[in-house]
Amino acid sequence: MDAKELHKILKGKIRTISNVDNLNEESLSLLYTPGVADVAEGCSKDPENTFLYTRRWNTVGIISDGSAVLGLGNIGPYGALPVMEGKALLFNLFGQLDAFPICLNTQDPEEIVSIVKNLEPSFGGINLEDISAPRCFRILEELNKTMNIPVFHDDQQGTAVVVTAGLLNALKLTGKEAKNIKVVINGIGAAGYNIAKFLMDFGVINLVLVDKNGVLNKNVPESSLHEYHQELAKITNPENITGNLSDALFGADVFVGVSKGNILNEEMVKKMNKNPIIFALANPLPEIDPILAKSFGASIVATGRSDYPNQINNLIAFPGIMKGAIEKKSKITKKMLHSAILAISNSCIPTPNRILPEAYDKRLHLNVYEAVKNASESN
Repeated sequence: MDAKELHKILKGKIRTISNVDNLNEESLSLLYTPGVADVAEGCSKDPENTFLYTRRWNTVGIISDGSAVLGLGNIGPYGALPVMEGKALLFNLFGQLDAFPICLNTQDPEEIVSIVKNLEPSFGGINLEDISAPRCFRILEELNKTMNIPVFHDDQQGTAVVVTAGLLNALKLTGKEAKNIKVVINGIGAAGYNIAKFLMDFGVINLVLVDKNGVLNKNVPESSLHEYHQELAKITNPENITGNLSDALFGADVFVGVSKGNILNEEMVKKMNKNPIIFALANPLPEIDPILAKSFGASIVATGRSDYPNQINNLIAFPGIMKGAIEKKSKITKKMLHSAILAISNSCIPTPNRILPEAYDKRLHLNVYEAVKNASESN
């Protein structure tokens, strides 16, 4: 059976079911008219009552415009829908949250912000998904400023959380310290931007960023960069390296790829320091085949794929993060995300072929949820 066949059989990966087994005249009059009028009036007078009387306390809206879906690119809202259904399924199975996919037929940032803000009465939290950079940065910023419920962008924040946790554990195995290593990130979109910020939060000083235009450095005219790349140009690349990916990798200890497949070769790996760490996270094809990377001298190799050892998967982060934030009715803060990183890192004893805990470990999701909840700043 292939994926299309399974989807055709299921006809959707999620559905709405009733919490009420049987209706009679009395229960109907309480759950709908006339009894529901009292509940409606109570929610109108105090919107906080919606968390007491409705499903809002446990509900996530998954918002996508389909502009950056997996490795498929801008395939629009109809192409995004089965992916968002899958995300809703994972929120439910691993976070016991009820999530609803909402795919928007607009890619205008102002329209997206307006729509999501107006959906606030229906949800306890918002998960942004597969929205392209740099629009996703502005959308997340604006929604965080104006909404009173947690807003999370998994492609930005979730990816950064799991990559940082993975690197912390990889460093434990290699005996290296964050402050002494050189890290090269290839790809400075939604994921790369936040990975850079988080790695610096956890002590990485020598961080070099590369995209299709080459190494981000202080000589690049600001007029050619959007504001988020301008910010990174000022705080990364302390040696002000110029050139391309191959130039950046000379003497590097870590490569993090969130770009495109098959761009890392033997010469590049051998330019790196001895026993380098390689996170080749492009999907569906990693930046280098893990077996090749090992044969070229890499000590630890991770990818985003489940059919290779050492998968780095956002699934180990986003259910617990959202569940903890929704329960505390808290906007998602850096402190909460840092706590999630440490919870994930400490939830397993790392080995070279498994630096992160398995996604199916229920204790892991509980650890992340508890860490985020304890670190939350209640509104």
